[in-house]
Amino acid sequence: MAAERLSSIVSQLTPGQKPLDKITQKNPDDVVITLAIRTPLCKARKGGLKDTPLDGLVFKILEQVVRKSRIDPQMVEDICLGNVSDAKAAYYVRAACLAAGFPNTTAASSVNRFCSSGLKAVQDIANQIISGSIEVGVAVGAEHMSTGGDRLERPFVDDIINSGVQDAADCLQPMGQTSENVGKDFNVTREQQDLYAAESFRRAEAAQKSGWFDDEITPITVKIDGKDVTINRDEGIRPGTTFESLSKIRPAFPNYGDRSTGGNSSQVTDGAAAVLLMKRSKALELNQPILAKFVGATVAGLAPRIMGIGPSLAVPKILGKYNLSIDDIDVIELNEAFASMAVYCRDTLKLDYSKMNPRGGAIALGHPLGCTGARQICTGLSECRRRKAKILLTTMCIGTGMGMAGLFVNEQLD
Repeated sequence: MAAERLSSIVSQLTPGQKPLDKITQKNPDDVVITLAIRTPLCKARKGGLKDTPLDGLVFKILEQVVRKSRIDPQMVEDICLGNVSDAKAAYYVRAACLAAGFPNTTAASSVNRFCSSGLKAVQDIANQIISGSIEVGVAVGAEHMSTGGDRLERPFVDDIINSGVQDAADCLQPMGQTSENVGKDFNVTREQQDLYAAESFRRAEAAQKSGWFDDEITPITVKIDGKDVTINRDEGIRPGTTFESLSKIRPAFPNYGDRSTGGNSSQVTDGAAAVLLMKRSKALELNQPILAKFVGATVAGLAPRIMGIGPSLAVPKILGKYNLSIDDIDVIELNEAFASMAVYCRDTLKLDYSKMNPRGGAIALGHPLGCTGARQICTGLSECRRRKAKILLTTMCIGTGMGMAGLFVNEQLD
C-alpha cells in the first residue's frame, strides 16, 4: 500500500511548475510533520507549571509524543531541545527522553538561538533528515521561566566592550530597551501598541472560548504545591481586556521610554511544545498521519538595538528563497515579543492582519522563550486545519539582533 501511494506521489511531479505549486508538491523525500503538540502556557512563578522545572517539562511533553503518536520509540533517532535559559538543557533532554520511553539508542541535544530556539530545533532535525543522517526525529521547545532568565551574569570582556564596534556593545541592551528603541526610532506610538495588544487579547479570548486551542494542547498532570493537578488551558489570556484598561498601565521600562508596558509586551511564561518529523516515505511506511510539509527556515541579522524588527528581514528572505510573495501565505504566526515590533513588522511587511496571529499572540498567550518557535507551529497548523488553509509562515525576532522564519505546507485539508 505504501509503495502504491509513493508511486502516486511521484507521478504528480511535473515540469514548469509555479513557485507555489512547487512547494506544495508531494515528494517521497519531503520532510513532514506527523505530530505537533504543546502544553498549556502557564504564568511563570505562580501558574500551573511553576513547580515543574525544565527537565519535568521536557519529560511531560516527550511522554505525550510517545502516547499520541503511537510510534515505536525505537524509530526515533534524535531529539533536539530548543531552550534559552538553562545551561544544563542537554543533560535534561537526554535523561527525560530515556525516562519517557525512548531507548538509549535515541540521541539527544540542545540548541539555543534565543527566542527562535524552538524553530531552530525543528530546523536541526529537518536538516538531519534531509541530509540522510537520521530518518525520524523529534524537535522540542521548552522554557521554565519560573526559575530561568536569559540575562547575562556579567558584562562582556573589555576586548569586546572597547572594540569600538557599537553593535557588539549593544548586545548588552535589555529587551525592554530594544523595544523602546523600536518605538522611538520608527514612531510606533503608545496608542498603537495598546490598540494592538487589546486586539491580541480579544482574539485569544475568542479562540479559547471557541475551543480552537483544544487540538493543539495536550493536557498534562503536574504537581502544584505538592498536589496532582491536570492542566489543559492557557493561563495568560485576560478576558475583557480593552484598550482603555491597557492605556492605564504604567511603562515597564521607564529608564528607556514610556511606550512598552506589561500590558503590551509578551508575558513571562512556562511551557513546552514538540514536533515529530520524518520523511514522507517513512510516514507512509509507518502509517503516520501527515499534518504538514516542512519547506524550510532561514535566519537574518540586524542591529542588536532594534532586534525586534528581525522578522521584517527574515520574512522577505525566506519568501525570496522560494520565489513567493506575502500574498501566497495563508496564515502568519509572528511572535509578539512586544507590540512595538509587532506593529512595525505588520505594517512594514504589509501583512494581512486577518491572517496574522488570528488566535492572538505572545502578548495574550505568553512567550516561553525556547518554546515559542515550536509552539507557533502547533498553533499555526491547528489554525490552518480549521481554515482549510495551505501555507503557514512562522517568524520571530531574536535577542542580540536577528530574525528567523519558517515555512510549512498544511496537508490537513480534508
